[in-house]
Amino acid sequence: MLMIDRTKKVSTDEKQAVGEFAAGLVEDGMVVGLGTGSTTAYAIQALGRRVKEGLNIRGIPTSFQARMLAVECAIPLTLLYQDPVVDIAIDGADQVDNELFVIKGGGAAHTSEKIVACSARRFVVLVDDMKLVDILDHPVPLEVMPDALQLVERRVSELGGKPVLRMAVHKDGPVITDNGNCIIDADFGKIAKPDRLSLDLSKCVGVIEHGIFDNAYEIFIGKSDGSIKVLTRKH
Repeated sequence: MLMIDRTKKVSTDEKQAVGEFAAGLVEDGMVVGLGTGSTTAYAIQALGRRVKEGLNIRGIPTSFQARMLAVECAIPLTLLYQDPVVDIAIDGADQVDNELFVIKGGGAAHTSEKIVACSARRFVVLVDDMKLVDILDHPVPLEVMPDALQLVERRVSELGGKPVLRMAVHKDGPVITDNGNCIIDADFGKIAKPDRLSLDLSKCVGVIEHGIFDNAYEIFIGKSDGSIKVLTRKH
């Protein structure tokens, strides 16, 4: 069992170390999925430095935030329409369990993140050890069409979850995704069977995408001593 001290404060150095390590996996000529979040930002910045040194890559950002940072770092960008096969996608996570199921969506970008991840030959997830748990218990973000909010809330309740519409912090009203939809955070408590819940949520009419990822075969964990631990799962 994973024994994690959740009272520990995560160091910026841990995020930076794992972000820069992941950037080192990228090779010349690759199409790279650029994830969203504070840890992945370090990977994007490291890739920007390598681009200035001559690395030839094309990035596909998964959010407006990632796109802005990639432009700031002078990383050439492309689209999935132009480059439908991604060589490597790099992203963060909100939580990872013993079976390497992942919950994402804290940044409300999980739909684009999942599209890019599923288009990638290699998908790596960057976390610190605070994100590791035996059983997932983080609320599952759902991107929901506005007209389907009440329908999805009822369905989540029928599945045993507690739906909460995510509200914006510095504006009135709910969080609106880059796709123009809303986010419902569905709390199911401990998720013993994330694969089953994933299927059930995918069947909910009005849910564009949910935040359970089952295609993360490599998890890179930044440790407090600066080292990187790698967890892998067979396809």
